[in-house]
Amino acid sequence: MKMENTGLDGLTVELNRLDEIMDDLGIVRAGQWDYERVTYDRKFENKGETFYLRIPGYAAEGDIGSRHAVIKLMTPLLGKHYYPHGVEYGEGEDFPNAVLNTSKNLLKQLKEEIGRIV
Repeated sequence: MKMENTGLDGLTVELNRLDEIMDDLGIVRAGQWDYERVTYDRKFENKGETFYLRIPGYAAEGDIGSRHAVIKLMTPLLGKHYYPHGVEYGEGEDFPNAVLNTSKNLLKQLKEEIGRIV
């Protein structure tokens, strides 16, 4: 499901600073990037099910591989993982309130932290 109206879509942030903010919030980039795109994830486990809050972005300036880039954030997504097929983001998915509320709070914190540096 798209997590719209977070105020994050379209914000630009320097990559190294964004990595620090995300890390402080427990949202990881790990190996999920190429030279033009990046995805940050927060994994949730709830009653035997796995969910992911995903925050995608792309290099508006520079190159992610060189660690000198300005990232433009896109609309965050909340998805449910189905083994072995992957993550589904459809509007028909059912998300526990705990996962939804935690995701909304994390996105609010992220927006506030980015607002302090932009």
